[in-house]
Amino acid sequence: MTTTLGDTPLVAIGTLIRGARQNKGLTQAQLAERLSTSQSAIARIEQGSQNLSVDMLARINAALEADLLPISSSPRPTHLRVSGGHRLSGTITVNSSKNAAVALLCASLLNRGRTVLRGVARIVEVDRIVAVLQSIGVQVTWSQDGRDLEIIRPADLDLSGIDDDAARRTRSIIMFFGPLLGQEPTFELPYAGGCDLGTRTVEPHMIALRPFGLDVTATSGEYHARVAKDTGAPVYVVLTERGDTVTENALMAAAGRDGETVIRNASPNYMVQDLCFYLELLGVSIEGIGTTTLRVRGRRVIEADVEYHVSEDPVEAMSLLTAGIVTGSEITVARVPIEFMEIELAVLGEMGLRYTLSPEYTALNGRTRLVDITVSPSDLKAPIDKIHPMPFPGLNIDNLPFFALIAACATGHTTIHDWVYDNRAIHLTDLTRLGADVRLLDPHRLDVTGPTRWSGAEVSCPPALRPAVVILLAMMAAKGTSVLRGVDIIARGYEQLADRLIELGAHIETFRD
Repeated sequence: MTTTLGDTPLVAIGTLIRGARQNKGLTQAQLAERLSTSQSAIARIEQGSQNLSVDMLARINAALEADLLPISSSPRPTHLRVSGGHRLSGTITVNSSKNAAVALLCASLLNRGRTVLRGVARIVEVDRIVAVLQSIGVQVTWSQDGRDLEIIRPADLDLSGIDDDAARRTRSIIMFFGPLLGQEPTFELPYAGGCDLGTRTVEPHMIALRPFGLDVTATSGEYHARVAKDTGAPVYVVLTERGDTVTENALMAAAGRDGETVIRNASPNYMVQDLCFYLELLGVSIEGIGTTTLRVRGRRVIEADVEYHVSEDPVEAMSLLTAGIVTGSEITVARVPIEFMEIELAVLGEMGLRYTLSPEYTALNGRTRLVDITVSPSDLKAPIDKIHPMPFPGLNIDNLPFFALIAACATGHTTIHDWVYDNRAIHLTDLTRLGADVRLLDPHRLDVTGPTRWSGAEVSCPPALRPAVVILLAMMAAKGTSVLRGVDIIARGYEQLADRLIELGAHIETFRD
Protein backbone atom coordinates (compact mmCIF):
# COMPACT_ATOMS: atom_id res chain seq x y z
CA MET A 1 0.00 0.00 0.00
CA THR A 2 1.18 3.51 -0.73
CA THR A 3 0.16 5.72 2.17
CA THR A 4 -0.35 9.32 1.10
CA LEU A 5 -0.37 12.38 3.22
CA GLY A 6 -3.58 14.40 3.31
CA ASP A 7 -4.00 17.78 1.68
CA THR A 8 -3.69 19.87 4.85
CA PRO A 9 -0.03 19.14 5.73
CA LEU A 10 1.23 19.15 2.15
CA VAL A 11 2.04 22.87 2.05
CA ALA A 12 3.92 22.71 5.36
CA ILE A 13 5.85 19.64 4.21
CA GLY A 14 6.62 21.30 0.89
CA THR A 15 8.07 24.28 2.79
CA LEU A 16 10.25 21.91 4.85
CA ILE A 17 11.51 20.23 1.70
CA ARG A 18 12.28 23.55 0.03
CA GLY A 19 14.21 24.74 3.10
CA ALA A 20 16.17 21.51 3.38
CA ARG A 21 17.00 21.63 -0.34
CA GLN A 22 18.20 25.22 -0.12
CA ASN A 23 20.28 24.43 2.97
CA LYS A 24 22.02 21.71 0.96
CA GLY A 25 22.67 24.23 -1.84
CA LEU A 26 20.69 22.20 -4.37
CA THR A 27 18.54 23.51 -7.18
CA GLN A 28 15.16 21.92 -7.92
CA ALA A 29 16.71 20.33 -11.01
CA GLN A 30 19.53 18.77 -8.97
CA LEU A 31 17.10 17.33 -6.41
CA ALA A 32 14.94 16.04 -9.25
CA GLU A 33 17.97 14.25 -10.71
CA ARG A 34 18.71 12.57 -7.37
CA LEU A 35 15.10 11.37 -7.19
CA SER A 36 14.88 10.36 -10.87
CA THR A 37 11.93 12.68 -11.41
CA SER A 38 11.32 16.04 -13.13
CA GLN A 39 11.98 19.56 -11.93
CA SER A 40 8.30 20.37 -12.36
CA ALA A 41 7.43 17.52 -9.98
CA ILE A 42 9.78 18.98 -7.36
CA ALA A 43 8.18 22.39 -7.86
CA ARG A 44 4.72 20.92 -7.25
CA ILE A 45 5.93 19.09 -4.15
CA GLU A 46 7.43 22.26 -2.70
CA GLN A 47 4.21 24.17 -3.47
CA GLY A 48 2.19 21.53 -1.62
CA SER A 49 0.17 20.68 -4.71
CA GLN A 50 1.21 17.04 -5.11
CA ASN A 51 0.36 14.05 -2.93
CA LEU A 52 3.39 12.45 -1.28
CA SER A 53 3.68 8.73 -0.72
CA VAL A 54 5.58 7.45 2.29
CA ASP A 55 8.08 5.89 -0.12
CA MET A 56 8.67 9.21 -1.90
CA LEU A 57 9.10 11.07 1.39
CA ALA A 58 11.66 8.49 2.49
CA ARG A 59 13.56 9.00 -0.80
CA ILE A 60 13.51 12.77 -0.28
CA ASN A 61 14.80 12.31 3.26
CA ALA A 62 17.68 10.24 1.91
CA ALA A 63 18.46 12.62 -0.97
CA LEU A 64 18.60 15.64 1.37
CA GLU A 65 20.17 13.71 4.27
CA ALA A 66 17.32 15.03 6.39
CA ASP A 67 14.59 13.66 8.63
CA LEU A 68 11.69 15.87 7.55
CA LEU A 69 9.14 13.70 9.33
CA PRO A 70 9.66 10.82 11.77
CA ILE A 71 8.57 8.29 9.21
CA SER A 72 10.01 5.01 8.02
CA SER A 73 10.46 3.95 4.41
CA SER A 74 8.87 0.66 5.50
CA PRO A 75 5.78 1.67 7.52
CA ARG A 76 4.46 -0.91 9.93
CA PRO A 77 1.70 -3.02 8.39
CA THR A 78 -1.86 -2.75 9.64
CA HIS A 79 -3.64 -5.73 11.20
CA LEU A 80 -7.22 -6.40 12.30
CA ARG A 81 -8.32 -8.23 15.43
CA VAL A 82 -11.86 -9.57 15.03
CA SER A 83 -14.12 -10.86 17.78
CA GLY A 84 -16.59 -12.89 15.76
CA GLY A 85 -19.98 -14.47 16.22
CA HIS A 86 -21.87 -11.20 16.73
CA ARG A 87 -25.06 -10.30 14.89
CA LEU A 88 -25.14 -7.08 12.88
CA SER A 89 -28.01 -4.64 12.62
CA GLY A 90 -28.85 -1.32 11.03
CA THR A 91 -28.42 0.30 7.63
CA ILE A 92 -25.24 0.85 5.67
CA THR A 93 -24.92 2.90 2.48
CA VAL A 94 -22.97 1.78 -0.57
CA ASN A 95 -20.12 4.09 -1.55
CA SER A 96 -19.33 5.17 -5.07
CA SER A 97 -17.57 2.84 -7.46
CA LYS A 98 -13.81 2.41 -7.28
CA ASN A 99 -13.59 1.10 -10.85
CA ALA A 100 -15.73 3.91 -12.25
CA ALA A 101 -13.72 6.56 -10.40
CA VAL A 102 -10.44 5.26 -11.81
CA ALA A 103 -11.81 5.25 -15.37
CA LEU A 104 -13.23 8.76 -14.99
CA LEU A 105 -9.91 10.08 -13.66
CA CYS A 106 -8.16 8.66 -16.71
CA ALA A 107 -10.84 10.05 -19.03
CA SER A 108 -10.41 13.54 -17.55
CA LEU A 109 -7.19 13.72 -19.61
CA LEU A 110 -9.43 14.15 -22.66
CA ASN A 111 -10.93 17.37 -21.31
CA ARG A 112 -9.09 20.70 -21.48
CA GLY A 113 -11.88 22.24 -19.43
CA ARG A 114 -12.74 21.71 -15.76
CA THR A 115 -13.97 18.34 -14.56
CA VAL A 116 -15.56 17.94 -11.13
CA LEU A 117 -16.20 14.37 -9.97
CA ARG A 118 -18.71 14.22 -7.12
CA GLY A 119 -18.70 11.61 -4.38
CA VAL A 120 -15.34 10.01 -5.10
CA ALA A 121 -14.30 7.27 -2.65
CA ARG A 122 -11.07 8.07 -0.77
CA ILE A 123 -9.28 4.83 -1.49
CA VAL A 124 -5.66 4.01 -2.25
CA GLU A 125 -6.32 3.15 -5.89
CA VAL A 126 -7.79 6.61 -6.43
CA ASP A 127 -4.88 8.23 -4.57
CA ARG A 128 -2.41 6.46 -6.85
CA ILE A 129 -4.09 7.67 -10.03
CA VAL A 130 -4.35 11.19 -8.55
CA ALA A 131 -0.62 11.08 -7.78
CA VAL A 132 0.14 10.03 -11.37
CA LEU A 133 -2.07 12.78 -12.79
CA GLN A 134 -0.43 15.41 -10.59
CA SER A 135 3.03 14.20 -11.53
CA ILE A 136 2.35 14.94 -15.22
CA GLY A 137 1.06 18.43 -14.52
CA VAL A 138 -2.67 17.92 -13.96
CA GLN A 139 -4.16 20.07 -11.20
CA VAL A 140 -6.19 17.75 -8.97
CA THR A 141 -7.82 19.22 -5.86
CA TRP A 142 -10.01 17.59 -3.23
CA SER A 143 -12.93 19.56 -1.86
CA GLN A 144 -12.83 20.60 1.79
CA ASP A 145 -15.10 17.72 2.80
CA GLY A 146 -12.90 15.27 0.91
CA ARG A 147 -15.73 13.95 -1.28
CA ASP A 148 -15.28 15.73 -4.60
CA LEU A 149 -12.35 16.10 -7.01
CA GLU A 150 -11.69 19.05 -9.30
CA ILE A 151 -9.45 18.21 -12.25
CA ILE A 152 -7.86 20.75 -14.60
CA ARG A 153 -5.30 19.50 -17.09
CA PRO A 154 -2.62 21.75 -18.62
CA ALA A 155 -2.30 22.44 -22.31
CA ASP A 156 0.77 20.20 -22.41
CA LEU A 157 1.28 17.15 -20.22
CA ASP A 158 4.70 16.52 -18.63
CA LEU A 159 4.91 12.78 -19.20
CA SER A 160 8.63 12.80 -18.42
CA GLY A 161 7.75 13.61 -14.79
CA ILE A 162 5.38 10.70 -14.28
CA ASP A 163 5.35 9.23 -10.78
CA ASP A 164 6.77 5.78 -11.54
CA ASP A 165 6.21 4.51 -8.00
CA ALA A 166 2.47 5.25 -8.00
CA ALA A 167 2.06 4.11 -11.61
CA ARG A 168 3.73 0.74 -11.07
CA ARG A 169 1.50 -0.01 -8.08
CA THR A 170 -1.72 0.13 -10.11
CA ARG A 171 -2.79 -1.78 -13.19
CA SER A 172 -5.07 1.14 -14.00
CA ILE A 173 -2.14 3.01 -15.58
CA ILE A 174 -2.86 0.88 -18.66
CA MET A 175 -5.96 3.07 -19.17
CA PHE A 176 -3.80 6.09 -19.94
CA PHE A 177 -3.22 4.66 -23.42
CA GLY A 178 -6.75 5.44 -24.65
CA PRO A 179 -6.87 9.16 -23.82
CA LEU A 180 -3.21 9.82 -24.67
CA LEU A 181 -2.99 8.21 -28.08
CA GLY A 182 -5.04 10.96 -29.70
CA GLN A 183 -2.87 13.67 -28.14
CA GLU A 184 0.72 12.46 -28.22
CA PRO A 185 2.56 11.00 -31.26
CA THR A 186 4.98 9.16 -28.93
CA PHE A 187 4.94 8.57 -25.18
CA GLU A 188 6.10 6.16 -22.49
CA LEU A 189 4.25 4.61 -19.56
CA PRO A 190 5.53 2.40 -16.72
CA TYR A 191 4.52 -1.25 -16.57
CA ALA A 192 1.14 -1.88 -14.98
CA GLY A 193 0.90 -3.45 -11.52
CA GLY A 194 -2.05 -4.22 -9.21
CA CYS A 195 -3.28 -7.29 -7.33
CA ASP A 196 -1.50 -10.65 -7.38
CA LEU A 197 -4.01 -12.55 -9.51
CA GLY A 198 -1.67 -14.40 -11.83
CA THR A 199 -0.84 -13.60 -15.44
CA ARG A 200 -3.03 -10.78 -16.73
CA THR A 201 -1.95 -9.98 -20.24
CA VAL A 202 -2.30 -6.47 -21.63
CA GLU A 203 -2.58 -7.87 -25.16
CA PRO A 204 -6.40 -7.40 -25.29
CA HIS A 205 -5.76 -3.67 -24.75
CA MET A 206 -3.27 -3.61 -27.59
CA ILE A 207 -5.69 -5.43 -29.90
CA ALA A 208 -8.37 -2.87 -29.04
CA LEU A 209 -6.12 0.13 -29.66
CA ARG A 210 -4.18 -0.92 -32.78
CA PRO A 211 -7.05 0.14 -35.08
CA PHE A 212 -6.48 3.68 -33.72
CA GLY A 213 -2.84 3.57 -34.87
CA LEU A 214 -1.19 2.61 -31.58
CA ASP A 215 2.02 0.58 -31.71
CA VAL A 216 3.59 -0.42 -28.38
CA THR A 217 6.91 -2.04 -27.56
CA ALA A 218 7.97 -2.99 -24.03
CA THR A 219 11.57 -2.49 -22.87
CA SER A 220 13.24 -1.93 -19.50
CA GLY A 221 10.03 -1.88 -17.49
CA GLU A 222 8.22 0.63 -19.71
CA TYR A 223 5.73 0.70 -22.55
CA HIS A 224 7.00 2.75 -25.51
CA ALA A 225 4.07 3.96 -27.60
CA ARG A 226 4.01 5.33 -31.13
CA VAL A 227 0.80 6.58 -32.71
CA ALA A 228 0.14 6.82 -36.45
CA LYS A 229 -1.60 9.93 -37.75
CA ASP A 230 -5.39 9.68 -37.69
CA THR A 231 -6.85 9.86 -41.20
CA GLY A 232 -10.37 10.58 -39.93
CA ALA A 233 -11.74 7.43 -41.58
CA PRO A 234 -14.24 5.35 -39.59
CA VAL A 235 -12.63 2.93 -37.15
CA TYR A 236 -14.06 -0.52 -36.48
CA VAL A 237 -12.93 -2.37 -33.36
CA VAL A 238 -13.79 -5.96 -32.45
CA LEU A 239 -12.69 -6.80 -28.94
CA THR A 240 -11.36 -10.33 -28.56
CA GLU A 241 -12.08 -10.08 -24.84
CA ARG A 242 -15.19 -8.39 -23.48
CA GLY A 243 -13.17 -6.78 -20.72
CA ASP A 244 -14.25 -3.72 -18.75
CA THR A 245 -10.96 -1.81 -18.87
CA VAL A 246 -10.35 -2.92 -22.46
CA THR A 247 -13.70 -1.43 -23.47
CA GLU A 248 -12.92 1.75 -21.52
CA ASN A 249 -9.59 2.16 -23.28
CA ALA A 250 -11.22 1.80 -26.68
CA LEU A 251 -13.99 4.22 -25.65
CA MET A 252 -11.51 6.90 -24.59
CA ALA A 253 -9.53 6.47 -27.79
CA ALA A 254 -12.75 6.84 -29.79
CA ALA A 255 -13.88 9.88 -27.77
CA GLY A 256 -10.65 11.77 -28.49
CA ARG A 257 -10.85 11.64 -32.29
CA ASP A 258 -13.00 13.31 -34.92
CA GLY A 259 -14.99 10.76 -36.82
CA GLU A 260 -16.96 7.63 -36.07
CA THR A 261 -15.84 4.52 -34.21
CA VAL A 262 -17.77 1.28 -33.83
CA ILE A 263 -16.78 -1.00 -30.94
CA ARG A 264 -18.18 -4.53 -31.00
CA ASN A 265 -18.17 -7.10 -28.19
CA ALA A 266 -17.95 -4.18 -25.78
CA SER A 267 -18.55 -4.63 -22.07
CA PRO A 268 -21.81 -2.97 -20.93
CA ASN A 269 -20.77 -3.19 -17.26
CA TYR A 270 -21.33 -0.50 -14.62
CA MET A 271 -17.98 1.29 -14.90
CA VAL A 272 -18.25 1.39 -18.69
CA GLN A 273 -21.69 2.97 -18.44
CA ASP A 274 -20.37 5.56 -15.98
CA LEU A 275 -17.62 6.43 -18.45
CA CYS A 276 -20.17 6.75 -21.27
CA PHE A 277 -22.32 9.11 -19.20
CA TYR A 278 -19.30 11.32 -18.48
CA LEU A 279 -18.16 11.33 -22.11
CA GLU A 280 -21.64 12.40 -23.19
CA LEU A 281 -21.30 15.44 -20.91
CA LEU A 282 -18.09 16.27 -22.81
CA GLY A 283 -20.04 16.36 -26.05
CA VAL A 284 -19.19 12.87 -27.28
CA SER A 285 -22.04 11.05 -29.03
CA ILE A 286 -22.47 7.41 -27.96
CA GLU A 287 -25.14 5.05 -29.21
CA GLY A 288 -25.78 1.66 -27.62
CA ILE A 289 -24.94 2.36 -23.97
CA GLY A 290 -25.68 -0.81 -22.00
CA THR A 291 -25.24 -3.05 -25.05
CA THR A 292 -22.27 -4.85 -26.61
CA THR A 293 -22.08 -2.55 -29.65
CA LEU A 294 -21.08 1.08 -29.15
CA ARG A 295 -21.15 3.67 -31.92
CA VAL A 296 -19.04 6.66 -30.91
CA ARG A 297 -18.57 10.03 -32.57
CA GLY A 298 -15.78 11.79 -30.75
CA ARG A 299 -14.14 15.21 -30.70
CA ARG A 300 -10.42 15.75 -31.13
CA VAL A 301 -10.57 18.96 -29.10
CA ILE A 302 -12.72 18.84 -25.97
CA GLU A 303 -12.98 21.83 -23.66
CA ALA A 304 -15.99 21.61 -21.36
CA ASP A 305 -16.71 22.48 -17.75
CA VAL A 306 -18.63 19.49 -16.39
CA GLU A 307 -19.72 17.91 -13.11
CA TYR A 308 -20.47 14.23 -12.74
CA HIS A 309 -21.63 12.13 -9.78
CA VAL A 310 -19.87 8.75 -9.67
CA SER A 311 -22.39 5.91 -9.41
CA GLU A 312 -22.59 3.38 -6.58
CA ASP A 313 -20.39 0.28 -6.47
CA PRO A 314 -22.14 -3.09 -6.97
CA VAL A 315 -19.09 -5.00 -5.70
CA GLU A 316 -19.10 -3.08 -2.43
CA ALA A 317 -22.84 -3.74 -2.27
CA MET A 318 -22.17 -7.47 -2.60
CA SER A 319 -19.50 -7.25 0.11
CA LEU A 320 -21.91 -5.61 2.55
CA LEU A 321 -24.75 -8.00 1.77
CA THR A 322 -22.35 -10.89 2.39
CA ALA A 323 -21.49 -9.44 5.82
CA GLY A 324 -25.16 -9.71 6.76
CA ILE A 325 -25.64 -13.15 5.20
CA VAL A 326 -22.70 -14.93 6.83
CA THR A 327 -23.35 -13.47 10.29
CA GLY A 328 -27.02 -14.46 10.18
CA SER A 329 -28.07 -10.85 10.56
CA GLU A 330 -30.84 -8.57 9.37
CA ILE A 331 -29.31 -5.48 7.82
CA THR A 332 -30.26 -3.04 5.09
CA VAL A 333 -27.79 -2.12 2.38
CA ALA A 334 -28.87 1.20 0.87
CA ARG A 335 -28.22 2.62 -2.61
CA VAL A 336 -27.55 -0.69 -4.39
CA PRO A 337 -27.26 -0.37 -8.21
CA ILE A 338 -29.83 -3.07 -8.90
CA GLU A 339 -29.17 -3.42 -12.65
CA PHE A 340 -25.75 -4.84 -11.78
CA MET A 341 -26.88 -7.10 -8.94
CA GLU A 342 -29.87 -8.95 -10.41
CA ILE A 343 -28.03 -12.18 -11.28
CA GLU A 344 -26.35 -12.27 -7.87
CA LEU A 345 -29.71 -11.87 -6.13
CA ALA A 346 -31.26 -14.55 -8.33
CA VAL A 347 -28.52 -17.03 -7.36
CA LEU A 348 -28.87 -16.10 -3.69
CA GLY A 349 -32.64 -16.55 -3.94
CA GLU A 350 -32.12 -20.06 -5.34
CA MET A 351 -29.88 -20.75 -2.34
CA GLY A 352 -32.71 -19.76 -0.01
CA LEU A 353 -31.75 -16.22 0.98
CA ARG A 354 -34.64 -14.17 2.35
CA TYR A 355 -34.44 -10.56 1.24
CA THR A 356 -36.67 -7.62 0.31
CA LEU A 357 -36.19 -4.74 -2.11
CA SER A 358 -37.35 -1.15 -1.77
CA PRO A 359 -38.97 0.65 -4.71
CA GLU A 360 -36.41 1.83 -7.26
CA TYR A 361 -35.04 5.36 -7.24
CA THR A 362 -32.45 7.21 -9.33
CA ALA A 363 -28.82 7.85 -8.47
CA LEU A 364 -27.38 11.36 -8.38
CA ASN A 365 -25.96 10.85 -11.87
CA GLY A 366 -29.57 10.79 -13.10
CA ARG A 367 -29.12 7.45 -14.86
CA THR A 368 -28.34 4.54 -12.50
CA ARG A 369 -31.27 2.67 -10.88
CA LEU A 370 -30.92 2.12 -7.13
CA VAL A 371 -32.72 0.09 -4.46
CA ASP A 372 -32.29 -0.64 -0.76
CA ILE A 373 -31.91 -4.37 0.01
CA THR A 374 -32.73 -5.89 3.40
CA VAL A 375 -31.37 -9.38 4.07
CA SER A 376 -32.72 -11.60 6.86
CA PRO A 377 -31.31 -14.71 8.59
CA SER A 378 -31.81 -17.65 6.24
CA ASP A 379 -31.23 -21.39 5.96
CA LEU A 380 -29.07 -21.62 2.86
CA LYS A 381 -28.65 -24.64 0.59
CA ALA A 382 -26.04 -25.27 -2.07
CA PRO A 383 -27.13 -24.47 -5.65
CA ILE A 384 -27.64 -27.35 -8.05
CA ASP A 385 -25.31 -25.89 -10.67
CA LYS A 386 -21.82 -24.47 -10.28
CA ILE A 387 -21.41 -20.75 -9.62
CA HIS A 388 -19.31 -18.98 -12.21
CA PRO A 389 -18.87 -15.42 -13.46
CA MET A 390 -19.71 -14.07 -16.88
CA PRO A 391 -19.34 -10.68 -18.54
CA PHE A 392 -22.25 -8.39 -17.70
CA PRO A 393 -25.15 -9.05 -17.55
CA GLY A 394 -23.79 -12.23 -15.96
CA LEU A 395 -22.58 -12.66 -12.41
CA ASN A 396 -19.85 -10.09 -11.75
CA ILE A 397 -16.33 -11.50 -11.80
CA ASP A 398 -15.38 -9.46 -8.72
CA ASN A 399 -18.41 -10.76 -6.81
CA LEU A 400 -17.53 -14.43 -7.27
CA PRO A 401 -15.23 -14.72 -4.19
CA PHE A 402 -18.11 -13.73 -1.92
CA PHE A 403 -20.08 -16.73 -3.16
CA ALA A 404 -17.30 -19.05 -1.94
CA LEU A 405 -17.87 -17.67 1.56
CA ILE A 406 -21.67 -17.83 1.28
CA ALA A 407 -21.44 -21.39 -0.06
CA ALA A 408 -19.46 -22.33 3.04
CA CYS A 409 -22.52 -21.30 5.08
CA ALA A 410 -24.92 -23.35 2.95
CA THR A 411 -25.83 -27.03 3.29
CA GLY A 412 -24.33 -29.17 0.55
CA HIS A 413 -21.57 -29.07 -2.08
CA THR A 414 -20.94 -26.02 -4.26
CA THR A 415 -18.49 -25.77 -7.13
CA ILE A 416 -17.00 -22.30 -7.62
CA HIS A 417 -15.43 -21.84 -11.06
CA ASP A 418 -13.18 -18.78 -11.39
CA TRP A 419 -12.09 -19.09 -15.02
CA VAL A 420 -10.74 -15.54 -15.23
CA TYR A 421 -7.85 -15.45 -12.74
CA ASP A 422 -5.06 -17.95 -12.19
CA ASN A 423 -4.48 -17.47 -8.45
CA ARG A 424 -7.63 -16.12 -6.88
CA ALA A 425 -9.21 -19.52 -6.15
CA ILE A 426 -6.02 -20.50 -4.33
CA HIS A 427 -6.31 -17.46 -2.06
CA LEU A 428 -9.84 -18.52 -1.07
CA THR A 429 -8.55 -21.78 0.40
CA ASP A 430 -7.47 -19.65 3.39
CA LEU A 431 -11.08 -20.10 4.52
CA THR A 432 -10.02 -23.56 5.74
CA ARG A 433 -8.01 -21.85 8.48
CA LEU A 434 -11.33 -20.68 9.91
CA GLY A 435 -12.99 -24.09 9.74
CA ALA A 436 -14.43 -24.15 6.22
CA ASP A 437 -14.28 -27.24 4.00
CA VAL A 438 -12.82 -25.74 0.82
CA ARG A 439 -10.93 -28.01 -1.60
CA LEU A 440 -8.93 -26.74 -4.55
CA LEU A 441 -9.80 -28.89 -7.57
CA ASP A 442 -7.44 -26.99 -9.90
CA PRO A 443 -6.16 -23.37 -10.12
CA HIS A 444 -9.63 -22.24 -11.23
CA ARG A 445 -12.13 -24.44 -9.35
CA LEU A 446 -13.10 -24.89 -5.71
CA ASP A 447 -15.33 -27.46 -4.05
CA VAL A 448 -17.02 -25.93 -1.01
CA THR A 449 -18.96 -28.05 1.51
CA GLY A 450 -21.14 -26.51 4.18
CA PRO A 451 -22.48 -25.57 6.56
CA THR A 452 -19.33 -24.47 8.39
CA ARG A 453 -18.76 -24.29 12.11
CA TRP A 454 -16.54 -21.25 12.00
CA SER A 455 -13.71 -20.88 14.50
CA GLY A 456 -11.24 -18.07 15.08
CA ALA A 457 -7.70 -18.18 13.69
CA GLU A 458 -4.78 -16.00 12.69
CA VAL A 459 -4.44 -15.58 8.93
CA SER A 460 -2.08 -13.57 6.74
CA CYS A 461 -4.08 -11.36 4.41
CA PRO A 462 -4.20 -12.66 0.82
CA PRO A 463 -2.41 -10.37 -1.67
CA ALA A 464 -5.63 -9.82 -3.62
CA LEU A 465 -8.40 -7.38 -2.77
CA ARG A 466 -11.64 -9.42 -2.84
CA PRO A 467 -10.23 -12.58 -1.18
CA ALA A 468 -8.84 -10.34 1.56
CA VAL A 469 -12.32 -8.97 2.28
CA VAL A 470 -13.78 -12.49 2.15
CA ILE A 471 -11.43 -13.63 4.93
CA LEU A 472 -12.35 -10.57 7.03
CA LEU A 473 -16.07 -11.30 6.67
CA ALA A 474 -15.55 -14.96 7.53
CA MET A 475 -13.78 -13.88 10.73
CA MET A 476 -16.88 -11.88 11.64
CA ALA A 477 -18.87 -15.13 11.45
CA ALA A 478 -16.32 -17.15 13.44
CA LYS A 479 -16.76 -17.46 17.18
CA GLY A 480 -13.76 -16.41 19.19
CA THR A 481 -10.95 -14.03 18.27
CA SER A 482 -9.26 -13.93 14.86
CA VAL A 483 -6.37 -11.85 13.57
CA LEU A 484 -6.01 -10.82 9.93
CA ARG A 485 -2.45 -9.66 9.33
CA GLY A 486 -1.29 -7.17 6.72
CA VAL A 487 -4.64 -5.77 5.61
CA ASP A 488 -3.36 -2.70 3.77
CA ILE A 489 -4.54 -4.09 0.43
CA ILE A 490 -8.18 -3.70 1.52
CA ALA A 491 -7.75 0.10 1.37
CA ARG A 492 -7.12 -0.26 -2.39
CA GLY A 493 -10.82 -0.70 -2.99
CA TYR A 494 -12.74 0.09 0.21
CA GLU A 495 -12.97 3.30 2.18
CA GLN A 496 -12.77 2.70 5.95
CA LEU A 497 -14.43 -0.71 5.61
CA ALA A 498 -13.64 -1.87 9.15
CA ASP A 499 -15.05 1.34 10.69
CA ARG A 500 -18.24 1.04 8.67
CA LEU A 501 -18.72 -2.59 9.69
CA ILE A 502 -18.20 -1.58 13.32
CA GLU A 503 -21.15 0.83 12.95
CA LEU A 504 -23.28 -2.23 12.13
CA GLY A 505 -22.12 -3.98 15.29
CA ALA A 506 -18.97 -5.81 14.19
CA HIS A 507 -16.22 -6.14 16.79
CA ILE A 508 -13.05 -5.17 14.93
CA GLU A 509 -9.90 -3.59 16.32
CA THR A 510 -7.12 -2.10 14.19
CA PHE A 511 -3.56 -2.47 15.46
CA ARG A 512 0.09 -2.48 14.41
CA ASP A 513 2.97 -4.53 15.79
